[in-house]
Amino acid sequence: MAGQLKEVRNRIKSVQSSQQITKAMKMVSAAKLRRAQDAILQMRPYAKKLQEALSNIAGDSDGQAGMSLSTERPVEKVLLIVITSDRGLCGAYNSNIIKLAKQTIQQRYEAQAAKGNVYIWSIGKKGYEHFLKNNYKVSETYKDIFLHLDFEHVQACAQAAIKAFVNKEFDAVEIVYSEFKNAATQVFISEKFLPIPKHARKGNETKTDFIFEPSKEQLIAELMPKILNTQLYKAVLDCNASEHGARMTAMDKASENANEILRSLRISYNRARQAAITTELTEIVSGAAALQG
Repeated sequence: MAGQLKEVRNRIKSVQSSQQITKAMKMVSAAKLRRAQDAILQMRPYAKKLQEALSNIAGDSDGQAGMSLSTERPVEKVLLIVITSDRGLCGAYNSNIIKLAKQTIQQRYEAQAAKGNVYIWSIGKKGYEHFLKNNYKVSETYKDIFLHLDFEHVQACAQAAIKAFVNKEFDAVEIVYSEFKNAATQVFISEKFLPIPKHARKGNETKTDFIFEPSKEQLIAELMPKILNTQLYKAVLDCNASEHGARMTAMDKASENANEILRSLRISYNRARQAAITTELTEIVSGAAALQG
């Protein structure tokens, strides 16, 4: 009986230690989430307007300078930029992104995958480790971007993808990432990066009229890569906020589960202790009765 009580006490101490860790991680993630959320909320309207302008220009262009980035061509080689986190303990966050990347390959690029023409650039170590382990053609060049998260490092990845597309190393580039909604909700998205998707106007929608100064060709050639840099940076910021939100939610659930386990263990401990006390009292009374007899 004493051994059983000691085992339950040890389990209670172990769960309490784990709960302290999960609570601390929740607080750290909450602090990081506030900064990450501010960054993406400030970036999102700017990136949205740039994307609208980019799609309008691509849709209205006559195929001159700079329009090579919006030119559709038969898809032989595909690049997926998959954005995951560097660390785990964030629920199903990373597995959902990886699952979406695999679904994208199966549904859209099955023929290219069969020929070995699907390539993955992983931003974040978790995605890189998974795809490397499962024998995908994955590059480690940009897996450490979250260690130095700034526009310059993300821009290097975007510019490399643009250069590869222009040189016809890839015929399509997609980004797989999670869009941040709130701490408990992330939307997992597979979004076309290149060629630039053209804006399809509805019947009652008026054509956007731009005044170009200097020439249209010069502006397009200069602006398009910069806008694409911003789009990828926005996706990375979305993932950064999503990761911290997912981890904060996961640690909160873990703390709640620890409370449930502690409640159950304390009930078991009290029952075992009560049984031990009852056994001891019984033995004392039996001993006293024997002596009197």
